[in-house]
Amino acid sequence: MDFKGVDLFNNFYRGKRVLITGHTGFKGSWLSIWLVRLGAKVIGYGLDPYTRDDNFVVSKVENKIIDIRGDIRDSARLQEVFTEYKPEIVFHLAAQALVKQSYTNPKETYETNVMGTLNVLECVKNSGSVKVSIMITTDKCYKNIEQIWGYREDDPMGGYDPYSSSKGCAEILIDSYRNSFINPKDYNLHGKSIATARAGNVIGGGDWSRDRIIPDCIKALEENRDIEMRNPKAIRPWQHVLEPLSGYLLLASLMYEDGVSYCSGWNFGPNDDSIVTVGKIVDTIIEEWGSGKCLDVSSKNSPHEANLLKLDCTKSKTYLKWSPKLNINEAIKLTVDWYKNFKGEDMLKLCVNQIESYCDKTSKGLI
Repeated sequence: MDFKGVDLFNNFYRGKRVLITGHTGFKGSWLSIWLVRLGAKVIGYGLDPYTRDDNFVVSKVENKIIDIRGDIRDSARLQEVFTEYKPEIVFHLAAQALVKQSYTNPKETYETNVMGTLNVLECVKNSGSVKVSIMITTDKCYKNIEQIWGYREDDPMGGYDPYSSSKGCAEILIDSYRNSFINPKDYNLHGKSIATARAGNVIGGGDWSRDRIIPDCIKALEENRDIEMRNPKAIRPWQHVLEPLSGYLLLASLMYEDGVSYCSGWNFGPNDDSIVTVGKIVDTIIEEWGSGKCLDVSSKNSPHEANLLKLDCTKSKTYLKWSPKLNINEAIKLTVDWYKNFKGEDMLKLCVNQIESYCDKTSKGLI
């Protein structure tokens, strides 16, 4: 499964042992595919896919990696995986990632997002093989006062709802472990480097999670129903899944070579022209799909959701030389193309083609 196109990471991942927690999820499945194409030996640890139409399932990712099913809260099982497969690089994506579900199941949310992260940190701390750990949190980890400028990496952590709060807690926990056990000042002794990555509202093919705008839109369009918007004026930093993944992969490669300079928090968000309202997203999806209508069903009694959230990615652009490449129309086109084809196409091939097109255009500056 070698790349036919451009390898943005200069053959770095070939032969590397890479563990992904949450590999069966939306972002995890795309990361798994990309890493396999880069020649990595991918070990996945996660729960069963959410639906039979998830990207992980229809792209048959399990046939290309070491596929291990387990709960991130099971510390003993997770430790067995670290011991047996001896990963060099860890991408921690496993999480309860839905705001609305965090109101329904707050205890599970905190157990998964905080204690699950603690379990990964313990395994990394005790591992003799791990050199780099990228811990994925969210843009919602910041204490959101709905300011008009973007949040920077050193802004306070917080969170109104249980999901956002749990991710803020995870960030504080990770920073504590980095200071206490994996301090950059002692890198020559432990040889490990940990960073956190905070992305915006990620869209792309193969996400069927409940109460997310893209899956809700697609389900309504397939069933010829009106798309119901519960918060059409909310402004979010929308980005295609390949954008933050390219940042995670770049960050890990740099940390592997320099374990001191990059072990901190990093924002990976879109350009300002992709920070738009939910209503704009729905209108663009309908235009790309070719049909459909929307309906505002917002209610004052709905659980609290932020109306404005932006990321400042100056740090990533300056020190990693990373930048987003897709505007919102291009991101939605790639996303809708996946959903239009997933019932009949070779979906692994479609995903690989989207990845290779992204890499090719990125390297040529065509996007």
